[in-house]
Amino acid sequence: MTRAFILVMDSLGIGATPDAARYGDTGANTLAHIADWAAARNRPLRLPHLEQLGLGAACALASGAWPQGLSRRDGFTGAYTAAREASAGKDTPSGHWEMAGLPVLVDWGYFPKTVPCFPEAFLRSWMQACELGGVLGDCHASGTEIINRFGDEHRRTGWPIVYTSSDSVFQVAVHEEEFGLQHLYRICQVAFDMLKSQNIARVIARPFLGSTGHYVRTPHRKDIAVEPPGRTLLDVAKAAGREVIALGKIGDIFAHRGLTQEIKAVDNHAMFDALLAQVQSAPDEALVFTNFVDFDTHFGHRRDVSGYANALEEFDQRLPELLALLRPGDLCVISADHGCDPTRPGSDHTREHVPQLFFGPGVAGGDFGVRDSFCD
Repeated sequence: MTRAFILVMDSLGIGATPDAARYGDTGANTLAHIADWAAARNRPLRLPHLEQLGLGAACALASGAWPQGLSRRDGFTGAYTAAREASAGKDTPSGHWEMAGLPVLVDWGYFPKTVPCFPEAFLRSWMQACELGGVLGDCHASGTEIINRFGDEHRRTGWPIVYTSSDSVFQVAVHEEEFGLQHLYRICQVAFDMLKSQNIARVIARPFLGSTGHYVRTPHRKDIAVEPPGRTLLDVAKAAGREVIALGKIGDIFAHRGLTQEIKAVDNHAMFDALLAQVQSAPDEALVFTNFVDFDTHFGHRRDVSGYANALEEFDQRLPELLALLRPGDLCVISADHGCDPTRPGSDHTREHVPQLFFGPGVAGGDFGVRDSFCD
């Protein structure tokens, strides 16, 4: 193997796992339900390149049914699996760490689905330490929805907007220009230090810009994350002298450990451009790990089925560019870290199987069945 490329289609689940009921996710199937939605509107989901790699077949392994529009039964050019997560939960760090060989077998700390949802003693101590007059939100919410709900009041009071999700996370949103980016990063670091005792995996700074009714998040998001509790594939590769290149939020997820380079991009298209640049330039034995976050952030959490369908087709249309650049010996895998079924109520992730599609020059197609871990 010359080089390895991991492409994470963030949140592309392919069918509920046997333990999905524990998480309230019985019947979830991100891919199949998007395909159903598209077919019902006479615009069948077209993913010919992913289908040829085995995406539809992987979904059939997970759920027993082929997604509408993805009915190819043979001639696959990828080796495909449907993988179940061994880690507890359905959050971002656990899914990525498990892909890199480190399942998380204990539960993170989570915040209850109540209003308010954060412990009063923590908020009081945090506001005092950061000299904050108050907070807004204090609930489970979609990040885009909550900044439009509280953006005006935030700008009037200067109070940060705080919220969480099904992930083990404390998120802080402020107006980037009026509150200040470095100020935001500082108060998030204080919160992270205070929440360690509650086993919270991440604190995320979520800056935004704009005005009434037109608030938009900026690319200056910053994740402050707990370090993986053991060695991952990234640590092993770096220790062996390989280049380990993180694209997108991978660096944040791994607490910037085990990496030699980190590259950011503003959206899925820019991320694909950055990936292609690495396929052209990464040295022998490099590991390139890429997260395509728009599927989750822009479409899954927002329950935007149409947007998710369009993003899948746009990703598929770019795959030939990647295939044309691969060198003999290169190995690629397309996978996901959890589901986020946009047809379900709420805005949370969903506990699902994920696809694992292995391909590259010289890689033979084949069915590797249902696997019991993302890191199998």
